[in-house]
Amino acid sequence: MVLLNLSSDNAGPFILVGIPGLEQAHVWIGIPFCVIYIVAIVGNCILLYLILVKRSLHEPMFFFLSMLAITDLTLSTVGVPKTLSIFWLGAREISFPGCLTQVFFLHYSFVLDSAILMAMAFDRYVAICSPLRYNTILTPKTIIKIVVGISFRSFCIILPVVFLLTRLPFCRTRIIPHTYCEHIGVARLACADISINIWYGFCVPIMTVISDVILIAVSYTLILCAVFRLPSQEARQKALGTCGSHVCVILMFYTPAFFSILAHRFGHNVSHTFHIMFANLYIVIPPALNPIVYGVKTKQIREKVIILFSIKGTL
Repeated sequence: MVLLNLSSDNAGPFILVGIPGLEQAHVWIGIPFCVIYIVAIVGNCILLYLILVKRSLHEPMFFFLSMLAITDLTLSTVGVPKTLSIFWLGAREISFPGCLTQVFFLHYSFVLDSAILMAMAFDRYVAICSPLRYNTILTPKTIIKIVVGISFRSFCIILPVVFLLTRLPFCRTRIIPHTYCEHIGVARLACADISINIWYGFCVPIMTVISDVILIAVSYTLILCAVFRLPSQEARQKALGTCGSHVCVILMFYTPAFFSILAHRFGHNVSHTFHIMFANLYIVIPPALNPIVYGVKTKQIREKVIILFSIKGTL
């Protein structure tokens, strides 16, 4: 209702083009996107199921991991089904409230993903640097405060984006050369000054993510210092092993994100088709790979997955 009231002056639909220049291949491009999306849904649902039903996984690290899985499901589900409907059904129209909803949840999921990775880095810092105080520091009450804090922070950062879009008049084209609505792409269609949108849309979320990266780097610097002070090689390997999956997920999340930002800012010779294809892969590949990485590299989850499928195989 809020979105409908806010968008009363811009009630007409937008047209999502898909991937410009590859319209003839949309049907075929949709196949791998659909397969990867199914992998993301199945993988994250299995992860959530195991964390929910296995008491041995009721620990802070796995609670944050379940939150990451939910956020990844949101990120991919907000974008991929609409993309597939464009590719396969030619359903290119999207209402203004629908567009605002997509903008909010896509950007909110991205910022929240970053905050969750920061919280997970703090969890690993406490587990390795203060193992005897782990359960007294990361109490259920503290975890709830962290979850509420990072969720509210992400909400407050992204909500103004919706209001910045609703103030704009769209009196020119409503054709968006993309498969989904994103803030600046929609703002550029307006027949008004969008300087505030550009500055806020670029600076605030990026500075937030950069601050998360700095805190993650500080956490892992302290972790490495603590690890190298351990007396034995076996102890060092065991400590680093608990961080391996988290580091892989961090690299999968931030590397393409910063590459995309730099390409948009400085890659003037990079084709628009590449930008759109890369943006679509970004909302589906990390959500698909994250549960696989944790399933392979985290011993507790790997064992539970093997037990789960071995039980199903004997039925």
